[in-house]
Amino acid sequence: MLKPKARWKIKEQASSHVDQLVNELNIAPLVASLLLNRGFDTVEAARRFLNKEEMAYHDPFLMDDMERAVTRIRAAVEDHERILIFGDYDADGVSSTAVMYKALQSIGAEVDFYIPNRFTEGYGPNEPAIRRAKEEGYGLVVTVDTGIAAVDVANVAKELNLDFIVTDHHEAPPVLPDAYAIVNPKKPGCPYPFKGLAGVGVALKVAHALLGRVPSEWLDIAVIGTVADLVPLVDENRLLVMEGLHVLQSTNKPGLIALKKKCGIDSQVIQADHVGFGIGPRINAAGRLDSADPAVQLLLAETQEEAEHLATEIDYLNKERQAVVTEITEAAVAVVEGQYPPDENDVLVIAGEGWNAGVIGIVASRLVERYYRPTIVLSIDREKGLAKGSARSIEGFDMFAELSKSRDILPHFGGHPMAAGLTMNVDDLELLRTRLNEQAKEVLTEEDFKPVTAIDLVATVDEISVSVIKQLDQLAPFGVANPTPKVLLQDVQLEQMRKIGSDSNHLKVGFSGNGATLDGIGFHLGYLCEEITSHAKVSAVGTLSINEWNGHVKPQLMIDDMGVSEWQLFDWRSIQKSRLTDRLLRIPVENRVLITFKKETQRILGLENEIIISLEDKKEDIGDLSDRFVVLLDIPDEREQLKTLFLHHGQPSRIYTVFYHEDDSFFTTTPNRDQFKWYYAFLLKRKSFNIKKHSEELAKFKGWSRQTITFMSQVFSELGFVTIDDGILNVTDNPEKKGLEESATYRKKIEHAKIENDFVYSSYVDLKQWFAQVLEQTIEESKVKETV
Repeated sequence: MLKPKARWKIKEQASSHVDQLVNELNIAPLVASLLLNRGFDTVEAARRFLNKEEMAYHDPFLMDDMERAVTRIRAAVEDHERILIFGDYDADGVSSTAVMYKALQSIGAEVDFYIPNRFTEGYGPNEPAIRRAKEEGYGLVVTVDTGIAAVDVANVAKELNLDFIVTDHHEAPPVLPDAYAIVNPKKPGCPYPFKGLAGVGVALKVAHALLGRVPSEWLDIAVIGTVADLVPLVDENRLLVMEGLHVLQSTNKPGLIALKKKCGIDSQVIQADHVGFGIGPRINAAGRLDSADPAVQLLLAETQEEAEHLATEIDYLNKERQAVVTEITEAAVAVVEGQYPPDENDVLVIAGEGWNAGVIGIVASRLVERYYRPTIVLSIDREKGLAKGSARSIEGFDMFAELSKSRDILPHFGGHPMAAGLTMNVDDLELLRTRLNEQAKEVLTEEDFKPVTAIDLVATVDEISVSVIKQLDQLAPFGVANPTPKVLLQDVQLEQMRKIGSDSNHLKVGFSGNGATLDGIGFHLGYLCEEITSHAKVSAVGTLSINEWNGHVKPQLMIDDMGVSEWQLFDWRSIQKSRLTDRLLRIPVENRVLITFKKETQRILGLENEIIISLEDKKEDIGDLSDRFVVLLDIPDEREQLKTLFLHHGQPSRIYTVFYHEDDSFFTTTPNRDQFKWYYAFLLKRKSFNIKKHSEELAKFKGWSRQTITFMSQVFSELGFVTIDDGILNVTDNPEKKGLEESATYRKKIEHAKIENDFVYSSYVDLKQWFAQVLEQTIEESKVKETV
């Protein structure tokens, strides 16, 4: 058995309409199943999703207040009013600012942008900035990716006679700002058909309305915020990202060219992951550490020299951000391990003085990855007596709902079930920690503390091919609400398994089934070679890709996780004694149970320092072997000893057979009945026989070994047929008639030969079959006990 790292949550595999989609759309059953699982349950809906060329952008004027906002912006341009774009400091805010700036500039506006400093001003529009804008002569402020909650700031703007237009995508609060116009698809009553736009998506719709056409020349910027902000990649976002990636591939914008080069993706086919894990974090880095202005300037750069300078600065900030994250993460881990160990804390609330508030959300995510606990990381400001934090949660623990129960000590907090932000009094930290841990005990079970992997498709090896993977790629771009499909191969045979890579830390396997084969690659999973036998049926979860190498094109599974549902037998019978200790130490000590049937084996194998259960000592407490890794270091004297071991102490998940032995009874002669008969007749004629003096001579005469003579003599002695005194054998007169099996020596010899045959010299298949029968009996007996 091998337990997966995560809980595999298999989505209900669609069965209805699969054939219909296969026939109508000419697609593979796997693709049809995925479409149905993703909610495209009619032929027409599935066709629209697959046929990207038929997708279209919605009319921007369907968005409430769009007409009013555009009219006011055009009036400002005509009247030469100065316009200030007020943005946000994350990747969505930065790209929103750049798109709005480009749009307004293109229609002749006198425009500038302003992004608040995360550390000195905080999130969103603020009164000092608005007053300064009025003083500097701006007549119109347009927010991007922010402003929907700026009720007080909108009132200040109105007092100043400064028109205030909000363009945003965040959830609307109960009270909306009294702004000149609010353009937000989530605004109550807004008829816009798609609510999932990022801030930059809304900015792009404003640009669409201003220009009277889709501004495709800025899609390479818009794709950054859309992907980085983790909005659902369906409907209009899907079209935006699909086209945006295409434009980004061949962009002529100096800033994006320089940024792609810094990311090392300038010569690659650009995909959503390149934006999400390469470009997005670099854009974010500026606002996390200081001012986001350089990031906006990079997207607006007009010369290659300026772009390369800014890209270098942004890349440096990203590296600095990574270093800061690493430093704070290490400090946070030390606090967890030293003060709040996860086995005693269901929720981790970790705080540190002076921790960078711009990266604590990333640190919280790192801790969740490491400990899989709901986590809050806070930065303490001693002078103000405040702690500012970011929360990340796990499935089953609604962070927003649970924090809502502590509103009395959380004057400022917001978020959703999986993440939240909060500011609180430092003195209330311990109270919050206590409350959340008590709440967690009410809603979380032990199983909830194991990560979850959602499985989209259960496939067989023969269902996966290059053509099927290409069809699945038609569902791209993948992201939120349309993730890269996770595929499960269930209980398939291994054709090969080996470690690869310069450090042998990666895994390469070959899966086989129904006459087909499939390669699998698992990065950093090389250790599984020692946890899976080549004979095991395995299950593997991963994503499908196409491997093109040396002119060959093959499908492959990029493995995330693997498991073996049944017990496993690891055959270590051929391992040399000198290598045994090293191999044993690789078995996790918390699961390992070393067993011998003879105490002397521990010394012979050089395992004096290891904890070993010796069954030669009947007083040893074996304990429960269920789900343990049992190592059988030597062979028993009787097969019943092994049967009894598992029947009485449970079924292990793994059995390692070393079966060390010194004497090869299997390869020494066991006399047959005719030989016993001849030898006894020989003794009857002589009445007395000197074994020490004449056994060698007799053995040569009969072609036997000397051990054979000694063995038969001992058997006759135990049966009472002869007596042996100082090597002289004397025949007993009129002995009781007995069979050979009544001799303990004879039985032991026969049994030992059978044991060696069954355990030492048998094939792997035969050995596993023997154990399987015993373990099956164990299961049956356990069922009987449960019903009694």
